[in-house]
Amino acid sequence: MSEGTRRERREGYDGTGPGAITPDGCAVEVYTRLPVGDEPDVIASAVPAGARLLELGCGTGRMTHPLLARGFDVTAVDESPRMLERVRGARTVCSPIETLDLDERFDAVLLASFLVHAGDPQVRQGLLRTCRRHVADDGCVLIQREGEDWHDRVPRERRVGEGLVRVVSAEPVAPEVSSVHVEYVFPDGRWTQTFLSRRLGKAQFERALADAGLAVDSYLTEDRTWVRALPA
Repeated sequence: MSEGTRRERREGYDGTGPGAITPDGCAVEVYTRLPVGDEPDVIASAVPAGARLLELGCGTGRMTHPLLARGFDVTAVDESPRMLERVRGARTVCSPIETLDLDERFDAVLLASFLVHAGDPQVRQGLLRTCRRHVADDGCVLIQREGEDWHDRVPRERRVGEGLVRVVSAEPVAPEVSSVHVEYVFPDGRWTQTFLSRRLGKAQFERALADAGLAVDSYLTEDRTWVRALPA
């Protein structure tokens, strides 16, 4: 059975469109088209030059490649072999994040792409425990959070090159959990993704970190979407 078939999908996650679709509903082709934003700048400002980085949920290398170009040593992890086929120049590991155990520590662990908002709190804690397990005692964990109004500010859209990303809806399906539906529209194709996202206010987020043995050191951006955490 090929990657992306419905039987392999995570519960509550889905995706449509040409090409491979990962278990969490991501279209591989779409992720090759999404440009990197200011994430590499934020990361570079928070870790030492040349640091060893563990990037969890690297996708097709949207952030991996700019980080490599800046001189970082990146180990890139994703559960999708089709995503990892697109990563160049980094050591790659194919594994679900929440069960990863490389038996080594890194200067910094990256958990981007709003993965900390996983709908299932057990999955979220598995992700954070993986971060704690792999960060050096004097290292840090960099986490990307959702904007605090994202569940309410729908629909919304943004242009990405020749395409358009539309967050069409965020429908409540459980206390504090929304089913989010996104469309990616390009001149030559259209894709959708549906995923579960759990609201995490500042207090809830910091409590989840504490449960995993981490503590906030600083919020790196004015909107508090990027966080630097340290082993507690």
